[in-house]
Amino acid sequence: MACIPDGGAPAVGAIPLGSQCCVCKVELSVSGQNLLDRDVTSKSDPFCVLFMEDNGRWMEYDRTETAINNLNPAFSKKFVLDYHFEEVQKLKFALFDQDKSSAQLDEHDFLGQFSCSLGTIVSSKKITRPLLLMNDKPAGKGLITIAAQELSDNRVITLSLAGRKLDKKDLFGKSDPFLEFYKPGDDGKWMLVHRTEVVKYTLDPVWKPFTVPLVSLCDGDLEKPIQVMCYDYDNDGGHDFIGEFQTSVLQMTEAQDGVPLEMECINPKKQRKKKSYKNSGIIILRSCKVGIDFTASNGNPLDPSSLHYINPMGTNEYLSAIWAVGQIIQDYDSDKMFPALGFGAQLPPDWKVSHEFAINFNPTNPFCSGVDGIAQAYSACLPHIRFYGPTNFSPIVNHVARFAAQATQQRTATQYFILLIITDGVISDMEETRHAVVQASKLPMSIIIVGVGNADFAAMEFLDGDNCRLRSHTGEEAARDIVQFVPFREFRNAAKETLAKAVLAELPQQVVQYFKHKNLPPTNSEPA
Repeated sequence: MACIPDGGAPAVGAIPLGSQCCVCKVELSVSGQNLLDRDVTSKSDPFCVLFMEDNGRWMEYDRTETAINNLNPAFSKKFVLDYHFEEVQKLKFALFDQDKSSAQLDEHDFLGQFSCSLGTIVSSKKITRPLLLMNDKPAGKGLITIAAQELSDNRVITLSLAGRKLDKKDLFGKSDPFLEFYKPGDDGKWMLVHRTEVVKYTLDPVWKPFTVPLVSLCDGDLEKPIQVMCYDYDNDGGHDFIGEFQTSVLQMTEAQDGVPLEMECINPKKQRKKKSYKNSGIIILRSCKVGIDFTASNGNPLDPSSLHYINPMGTNEYLSAIWAVGQIIQDYDSDKMFPALGFGAQLPPDWKVSHEFAINFNPTNPFCSGVDGIAQAYSACLPHIRFYGPTNFSPIVNHVARFAAQATQQRTATQYFILLIITDGVISDMEETRHAVVQASKLPMSIIIVGVGNADFAAMEFLDGDNCRLRSHTGEEAARDIVQFVPFREFRNAAKETLAKAVLAELPQQVVQYFKHKNLPPTNSEPA
């Protein structure tokens, strides 16, 4: 919540609603660009290995397929991980040039690696970073791109496909066809979703049925276009293009057992050159089935292991922090009306993730009457949302900063904003949050962070800036220290007044420091 002494401007409270007991599935797609060429007579044959840190040691999690003779691979194999919102899950992506059939990595040439947290990828949705050698020097101009897809929609789609009279591409044989499925990315580029197996020596292939998450294929949008490419496989990696077509899940659902859907495979170059050109074969969708994967789960605030579980006494750590701090702050607000925001949850009816929503579900009037009103709105919203991640702070900080920026025109010390964030998770958008806090340090506002649960709160302590002045990722230094962090676990068995005292310890000095720097007199000294 934010409190404005003697002011009528909005006040904001922020509660992350991604519970620590909640886990979601995340699918990672990996591609490489400009990889090192380790082969003499051809190009590298790269594959990617994912490692996860476990008690300080890197443990192999999974591998992609090998892309033959390709310095710009887009791997079809996806990495599917459990995403724990409240943990820092460290990942390392290492690329190798396959030289032998051995599973031992030291038998293959190293092409470069990149390390980060899973939360960083999920928060950004897609990142591109330079690859580094073991000595931390650049691996040439090599880049790695990692895209995250949260598998929040538990529907899956199963496709059964075949081909008929595809173009002959091999001089002394027929063709070795395979299919690739693409969806449009946020950047406007087509993104590889799935690659079928290769069916050898035939112009009439029958591919094995396959199942993919619906959200992976079309982001859950049944009308979103899907690009299908057909190629003839070559051992040297220079696969010959046969043809392509576009479709959608909505169109493909017309295919049922016994009623196939036929689509023409078109080669645009041939189509432009020959007036008599019809197609390069037919792709037959034998069946398309959309179902539900019941293994997906979400956290439950009714579960006693959840930090959002309200015990028989009618409280939890969130409510305790709201009452302890709010009862002190509300005495300095004239109308005691506080907007309260949540972040890190899926909201009805479309269940999209939000990092800035009114917990009373009234975006035009998010105000709650006093601390009791905030507590009631929080308790009432829990049954109607789905906990989710990542934990993004910057939208909330920027939200309050917009109000504080409007108050910079004041001629007296009238308005000062206080943002209270109660969180059980690590920060996923650390760079954006650092920048937001540095910019906010120039405004009449302070940020109080209360950490609940037993998560690693090192990032919060870093933002606190007690030991050194906070800097943004660009190197800009904060104008002053405006963040105070307190871990609730240190006050679980103490009187609520003790928590309030620790949380508000630096606030008077921060308020006075700002107004003195601006040479603004108190309200009662302003001439009538």
